[in-house]
Amino acid sequence: MSKNNEIEKRLEELANNLEKAKLHEYVDFVNNKKRLLYVNFLGGLARGFGMAIGFTILGALAIYFLNRIISWNIPLIGDFIAEIVRIVQERL
Repeated sequence: MSKNNEIEKRLEELANNLEKAKLHEYVDFVNNKKRLLYVNFLGGLARGFGMAIGFTILGALAIYFLNRIISWNIPLIGDFIAEIVRIVQERL
């Protein structure tokens, strides 16, 4: 009998752990194609928007630091960077 009680106890623990993991909610989510498509679409929009904002900030910082390097008047590097910054500013 103790073997059956031990098995029942383990099954109960397993059932509780599966309930805590909310596996049934995940399966319901995956089976609902419209909701899955909607959530993934919104996630893609958020990632794309975040990348665009991040790249804009990173590009602005790069141009700022390149302008600072130009002001140091380093002979070869300064002229090269000045040309790059001029090209970028023309295309904005």
